[in-house]
Amino acid sequence: MKKYDIVIIGAGASGLVAAISAARKNKTVLICERMPVAGKKILASGGGRCNLANDNIGPSFYNPQAQGLVESIFYQFGKEKIIEFFKDLGLTVYSQDGRIFPVTNQASSVLSVLEIEIKNLAVPVELNFEVSEISKVDGGYAVLAKNGKKVFCGKLLIAGGGRTYPALGSDGSCYDLAAGLGHKIITPMPVSVALTAKDPFCHLLQGQKIFAGVKGIVDGKVVSIADGELIFTKYGLSGTAIIDMSRPVSCAIHRGYGRDIEISVDMAPFMDKDALAAEFKRRLSKGFSREDLFTGILPNKFRIVSKELAGGGDADTIAAVLKDRRFKVSGTRGWNEAEFTDGGVEVSQIKIGTLESAIVKNLYFCGEIIDIKAPRGGYNLAWAWASGFVAGLTR
Repeated sequence: MKKYDIVIIGAGASGLVAAISAARKNKTVLICERMPVAGKKILASGGGRCNLANDNIGPSFYNPQAQGLVESIFYQFGKEKIIEFFKDLGLTVYSQDGRIFPVTNQASSVLSVLEIEIKNLAVPVELNFEVSEISKVDGGYAVLAKNGKKVFCGKLLIAGGGRTYPALGSDGSCYDLAAGLGHKIITPMPVSVALTAKDPFCHLLQGQKIFAGVKGIVDGKVVSIADGELIFTKYGLSGTAIIDMSRPVSCAIHRGYGRDIEISVDMAPFMDKDALAAEFKRRLSKGFSREDLFTGILPNKFRIVSKELAGGGDADTIAAVLKDRRFKVSGTRGWNEAEFTDGGVEVSQIKIGTLESAIVKNLYFCGEIIDIKAPRGGYNLAWAWASGFVAGLTR
């Protein structure tokens, strides 16, 4: 039976780039993918546009314990090389507010150029290959699929993703493979995710969008801040503002870091508290009803919660409520709605500069399976491309 130089588990963003990197070094490469098609998650990235990088990429955007490893990879394959890589594949990109997109605004363009290069390099892709077991054999590894197929390789690269959007292929199964080979797994949790809150405000205002400032508060301490679109839903709070500040809140919920978890919402971030109070005093002095008090400041739908917002309070009290409305958080939405996975193979068990396992020889990792995470904005995909390219060199 043929033995490959490298077998790559996972045909997502990092796995495809790793295969290209390896094949360009004249290595014999096989990609094993559990789904019937490759790269499904790429197609969903960036709202279907594929935010493939950011103008400002650096280790400071990633979780602290991973910054040394991240820096060692971006030193070799940073933003400029990522753009050059895709340009060489035939993809033109542009920057919008610091985020880098394909000029077609279609994630399918990104996947297509990767697949064309995979084909040109004659890299075989074994689809519907769901790995059930990895065993060490003389000079390498044997990789067994649930359907009975078995392949052999000298070096193994695990590029399976996290647990977000399992229908697109990321079901977290590669964590078990890594753990089976002796690696510690930091418990995965959903991040960049909407939050659940049992609050009548959410139910009454469901579907309403506002521009807001939000703070995550755990046991009285502010742990995250963001501003942007906030959407009230029947289950709680969503929108970019919530997504962008959700990670520390999700940590507190899923890893038991705090008991009292709240979101503070500033519903009028365009006015400071004193100016808002002065405006309410002016309106009350002119005889505005409590129901009409927020007209022009908040959308008209807020009339149905005007009594809760205004109550019998004076202008200062009403302004204080509007600038700091608290929502008790009960949980997060699940893996089908989270944008990223936090957790994975502990970074201390991966070698700086090569991404080879520090405890198992000739085993490499790349992409989201490693406990390396960053905010939205192209940072996570940039890590996927860069880590895939460097890991594919299998040095």
